[in-house]
Amino acid sequence: MWIAYKTIVVKEILRFSRIWVRTVFPPIITTSLYLLIFGGLMGERIGDMQGVDYLHYIIPGVILMTIITNSYASTVASFFLAKFNHSVEELLVAPVPYWIILLGYVSGGVARGFAVGLGVFIAVWFFIDFKIDNIFIILITFLLTSILFSLAGFINAIFAQSFDDISIVPTFILMPMTYLGGMFYSVEILPQFWQDISKFNPIYYMVDSFRLGFLGVSTSEFWVSILVLLSMITILAIFAFYLLKKGVNIKT
Repeated sequence: MWIAYKTIVVKEILRFSRIWVRTVFPPIITTSLYLLIFGGLMGERIGDMQGVDYLHYIIPGVILMTIITNSYASTVASFFLAKFNHSVEELLVAPVPYWIILLGYVSGGVARGFAVGLGVFIAVWFFIDFKIDNIFIILITFLLTSILFSLAGFINAIFAQSFDDISIVPTFILMPMTYLGGMFYSVEILPQFWQDISKFNPIYYMVDSFRLGFLGVSTSEFWVSILVLLSMITILAIFAFYLLKKGVNIKT
């Protein structure tokens, strides 16, 4: 089982590392533009948020946004291509447990999320001086967030029937949830009704926990964020395993 898991993970890492110009480099450019436009140009007019200047306040959200999108994109693209070229059928008939297959693809998504997130962090740290409040909280939040969206991408790939299908969820679900989850603002500035609505958005807890690790400020308890992430990971993992085992939209 270890050989099968290692093979899948290595394949996934080699897949995105060979095309690093398209997988790792663009998020760094995008992050630089976000910080330049929102932080540099608009930050002075916005002022402080939760006692932190706006440029530093949005750094955790911008980094986490790249982790979310790349963890998701890694598994959805990789597994759908495996379906498209029918190579996944060879994997399914091999004596490899389904949970190993799932764990391998999710680990590949986590690896890409870590690589891109680290690259963005280094780029930000090179231009902006800031300190980390709690590295443990950052690592825990990153790991759980990356696992969660790797699982979500895997489920999307199972249901996808065409290349257009793999872009529906990121465009109509993932992007709105990301931008409305407090990436660029504190939910405390919203009316009470919208603050309550935001608490149903899981990305709100991810961003809040990530910001706590970087800046030491948050609007929710850390244990609540972790509980929400663990609950969603459990649900998605069970669902993804069920779909994989039943061969939904996979076996031909």
